[in-house]
Amino acid sequence: MTSARRRSSELPRLVVPYAGERLAGVDEVGRGPLVGAVVAAAVILDPCRAISGLADSKMLSARRREALDLEIREGALAFAVAEASAIEVDELNIFHATHLAMRRAIDALAPAAEYLLVDGNRLPGHHVPGQAVVKGDARHPAIAAASILAKVARDAQMVALDARHPEYGFARHKGYPTREHLAALERLGPLPEHRRSFGPVKRQLALC
Repeated sequence: MTSARRRSSELPRLVVPYAGERLAGVDEVGRGPLVGAVVAAAVILDPCRAISGLADSKMLSARRREALDLEIREGALAFAVAEASAIEVDELNIFHATHLAMRRAIDALAPAAEYLLVDGNRLPGHHVPGQAVVKGDARHPAIAAASILAKVARDAQMVALDARHPEYGFARHKGYPTREHLAALERLGPLPEHRRSFGPVKRQLALC
């Protein structure tokens, strides 16, 4: 048994008080990085088109995530990817910006969701009913699908940023505060895309 399956089997059974077809899984990627948007996705899977291999995006290789991203986009009843910008992260804080990105993704679904399963311990304040699911990307395929779409989308943004600023190494660390990123930040200073409210960036700005 893989470590992901073992962790999933150790979690309590998820009880969902909804039996229709328009259940949306919702997840986000990008709370921890020092740069760029926080990205959220919402996915309504088609019960007649099973997608094998759905799992927490962090447990999958980049190649496998990208292959599943295509399968999800082709086979889901509905999906949407949305974001809150680095400026919104600084203005609202990362918690509220994350929920803003989630609400935008939910609002963009067509057909609309009737019930939400949201990864984490808080709902994003949307009018559609639902429940927050701790470790949801390991407990329900729709949340796993959302985590994959969000991860692939945000990684693509970091690759694009890396192409413009290769000296920061964004394609490797994806904006997270690794030793490489912190050293580049200290050496080169923050970019416009950096989150001004995050400690390491704020400290570098104070030195300028």
